[in-house]
Amino acid sequence: MWLKVAIGLMIPLLGTTLGASCVFFMKNDLSDRLSRSLSGFAGGIMVSASFFSLILPALEQSTGEYGKLAFIPVGLGFLAGMLFLLILDLLIPHVHLDRSEEGPKTGLKKTTKLFLAVTLHNLPEGMVVGIVFAGWMHDSESITLASALVLSIGIALQNFPEGAVVSMPMRAEGMPKGKTFVYGMLSGVIEPIGALMTAFAASLFLPIMPYLLAFAAGAMFYVVVEELVPEMSGGKHYNSGTICFALGFVLMMALDIAFG
Repeated sequence: MWLKVAIGLMIPLLGTTLGASCVFFMKNDLSDRLSRSLSGFAGGIMVSASFFSLILPALEQSTGEYGKLAFIPVGLGFLAGMLFLLILDLLIPHVHLDRSEEGPKTGLKKTTKLFLAVTLHNLPEGMVVGIVFAGWMHDSESITLASALVLSIGIALQNFPEGAVVSMPMRAEGMPKGKTFVYGMLSGVIEPIGALMTAFAASLFLPIMPYLLAFAAGAMFYVVVEELVPEMSGGKHYNSGTICFALGFVLMMALDIAFG
């Protein structure tokens, strides 16, 4: 069992690593259109995963105890996840994916803040994977190994652009390719660490698993609304971000329904 869990927890890091490897075969920076397309694709996957892999199982688990009021634990958990990311967003110095600065003022370089931003946003994704695998390990009827692995693969797919977003700007500023690749990969290390810690912690709070699932969904939605939607739609108008959002949503939905 633990081998399967370990593989599942490491899959998202693979997506970040592959994205960071873009420095070896792409130009020094991402084009505006490509950046918006990747952000839209990542956003579509995250919204789809939040709904089909987290909110729906949370509602299913809550229905037995709360009946028609099953929305209460799910709603509370969702809002708590949003609030958690909002607090982290305010406390940790970072820049948004569109390079606008946010958080407390420091002497850190903008690329360092971008690294912190992506690392920050990888945290809820690690929590998502950890919570879902914890549900599977403890025989949750609404969570199977296949659905947990599908979610992990979906997170890996949307991690690909995040790895590129960290490594490519650093390369554009003259940093060696090998070093930028390592920084891009390291931005995703928080995911398996956060997933493992959350999996252990979730085992202590199984009675509130619906809250935890909804909490993870709220955290992911915060990232989408705060970062990915502005990045895919701001500035010069492109339809590519919207189209890729739809593609990401449908792809994740198909994976979840077909294999979950």
